[in-house]
Amino acid sequence: MSTTPAPPDNAVRAFIDDQRSAFLADLSAWLRIPSVSADPGRADEVRRSADWLAAALRATGFPVVEVWETDGAPAVFAEWPAAGPAAPTVLVYGHHDVQPAAVADGWHSEPFEPQERQGRLYGRGAADDKGQVFFHTLGVRAHLAATGRTAPAVGLKLLIEGEEESGSPHFPALLRDHAARLACDAVVVSDTGMWDENTPTVCTGMRGLTDCQIDLRGPDQDIHSGSFGGAVPNPATEAARLAAALHDEDRRVTLPGFYDGVIPLTDEERTLFAELPFDEDAWVRTAHSHATLGEAGYSTLERVWARPTAEVNGIGGGYQGPGGKTIVPAHAQLKLSFRTVAGQDEEKIQQTLRQWVADRLPAGIEHEITFFGATRPCLTPLDHPALRSLTRAMSRAFGQRVRFTREGGSGPAADLQDALGVPVLFLGISVPSDGWHAPNEKVELDLLFKGAETAAYLWDDLAAHWSAG
Repeated sequence: MSTTPAPPDNAVRAFIDDQRSAFLADLSAWLRIPSVSADPGRADEVRRSADWLAAALRATGFPVVEVWETDGAPAVFAEWPAAGPAAPTVLVYGHHDVQPAAVADGWHSEPFEPQERQGRLYGRGAADDKGQVFFHTLGVRAHLAATGRTAPAVGLKLLIEGEEESGSPHFPALLRDHAARLACDAVVVSDTGMWDENTPTVCTGMRGLTDCQIDLRGPDQDIHSGSFGGAVPNPATEAARLAAALHDEDRRVTLPGFYDGVIPLTDEERTLFAELPFDEDAWVRTAHSHATLGEAGYSTLERVWARPTAEVNGIGGGYQGPGGKTIVPAHAQLKLSFRTVAGQDEEKIQQTLRQWVADRLPAGIEHEITFFGATRPCLTPLDHPALRSLTRAMSRAFGQRVRFTREGGSGPAADLQDALGVPVLFLGISVPSDGWHAPNEKVELDLLFKGAETAAYLWDDLAAHWSAG
């Protein structure tokens, strides 16, 4: 899939350039609010952040703006109906909470006192995710100014949650409680990024996740390995046997039916992934590893973006102190995580794992499996009309061809897709050097304004092609 960039709209670009200083002043004011959702002592700041955003959205022109309460931190909802009744409705998702930050962590400046240096804005939340939420306010204003409209070409809704950095514990309930108000034809998630500063990309999917802890119990207490070893079941040995049996010699997961339903990579997707300027040696260094290893027959990017995996996150049991202690331990523990892709069912994987473990443990070993939750994967096909609109809009803003990625991690995008039953698009302009969750988080200002420009073009393109069927 490729696009020929359309010429930029000079009116859109001129409006954005004219508003640059005022936009950055407003964004900086928002970044000064330390909305750290993980810190109960800053709950008032998270609420202040929500109230600040609500006021900013009203000033932007949204006729409906509400702060929605949850059992945790508040979310912000805004709505701006389209002028035409046949226009599609788009929901923009992001979050206004941020990670903890302190100068002592290695920041070069106060994390909640944003600074502009060498074309970059430094501050906690600059990229993740306040900057990427806020460019939508500039984008819709540029869209209106350039087209002379009094309402956007599509119905616009925003849902900006306040607990994403704490795992979105109340987000599914929020979606259920407000499903009717959130009804839309597509979702735009602006909480992702691009390949790098010079390679505009659109993410088309994220993996899901389910993880667990397996507790194994053998003897009623630690016992002498000379008197009893080799004659009674050892829970640490059985934990190791389970971990070793999880993959075959081709590094494929051995759980029965694990790959059932997996949507395979198309030849086009594999070609597009291969076109990215990927330096595997550099990638290995960023992973703090010394080699790549994974499922046979797939490249590194294919493994982390589009293939399901099983990982041993931790294994332990018995004596861990200095020197030796010759025992058969009473307890052992195994922690596993499974990254899933579109077409898989996390609940089925959980059920299969329970049976798989039970079938492999000998008499005399009791076990308990505790699952910590599940996040669904999401995927938007390359030929989806809404994705084509996004690609055209970004190509127009950046003046070059847009390529495609996926993300190996997991997030609330799948909750949106499942709850609302619509495609999810990812419009993100952050780059790896922005340092999400790290000291000296920043956003590249040129890219931030390209994000606003992309949004300005997107609403017209979606309306035109939705109307055209």
